[in-house]
Amino acid sequence: MVLNPSPMRILKSIPILILAISFNSAYGQYTEVINSNRPGVSKSAFSVGTGIVQFEAGAFSVKEEHALSNYEVSGFGLDFGLRYGVLFEQLELSVDGVYQNDNITYNNALIPIEEKRSNFKSFTLGAKYLVYDPYKNMEEAKPNLYSFHANSKFNWKSLIPAVSIYAGANFDAKDNPYTAPGIEGFSPKIMIATQNNFNNGWVFVMNLIKDRIGTDQSDFQYIFTLTHSFTPQWVVFGETQGIKSDFYADNIFRFGGAYLWTKDFQLDANIAFNTKDTPTVFNIAFGASYRLDFHKDKEIDNGNGNNGNFKKKKKKEKKKDKKTEDFDS
Repeated sequence: MVLNPSPMRILKSIPILILAISFNSAYGQYTEVINSNRPGVSKSAFSVGTGIVQFEAGAFSVKEEHALSNYEVSGFGLDFGLRYGVLFEQLELSVDGVYQNDNITYNNALIPIEEKRSNFKSFTLGAKYLVYDPYKNMEEAKPNLYSFHANSKFNWKSLIPAVSIYAGANFDAKDNPYTAPGIEGFSPKIMIATQNNFNNGWVFVMNLIKDRIGTDQSDFQYIFTLTHSFTPQWVVFGETQGIKSDFYADNIFRFGGAYLWTKDFQLDANIAFNTKDTPTVFNIAFGASYRLDFHKDKEIDNGNGNNGNFKKKKKKEKKKDKKTEDFDS
């Protein structure tokens, strides 16, 4: 029996088909479109996927005022990240850094004293590995192609996050104006990153970080990021970052969005601010992410050496035998 669905029925099925396509590309390491950590500063639990080389960079303004120490800071900064998926889908190697160039003006004296500064606030080499993926069982989380309501309702299993671990090494130059006195050379950094993918385009990422371990500037950080994609191209986010150490403590809030220009290129913008005056912080940032896609799907081996070409080889052998029979006859 052949069915001829009405145009209205076809139109109603389009959102569900889109959901099915996005599901297949979202729950895995490799995705059909770029998966960037920007525009926030948190890191997702998932890697970029094997064969992916991804660049993430941005520029930001610097504006600070300290009420007690009576100084002002103005300038600009650049942040960057290079991510590479290698060996396993769960593994990602990365290089991250933040460079800042500014002028700090001390207003305590009768004549203000201005000092020019520039250096890396951070420069880190690291590796991230996904240790738990609740979305790997595709059948359990498979979308219902016949019910949009069933796919929209809350899935309690989405409360179980994907979890990855990160280990890296910081490099701090000698006499760096952005670090505590005496901080130089290499120091360890570790992190736990979790990610929840909810229905209707909501994603929640949490990072718990211990940085510059064993130094006089060993700090603890937490980053909570909530992202929502309300169209295939547009994404908005909100983020809070807490920093606590003997050298510096702060709570920073970020809001912004990103636009997917092509499947391999993303643009973003955000603002960052805090709620204290020791010092006040206000930054405006613009950035972009781009990837080189060399990903190749692994060949399937069912245990007997067949990688999916068995039928093709069998057909070729049949054609060859037929030609031999015709020749002999």
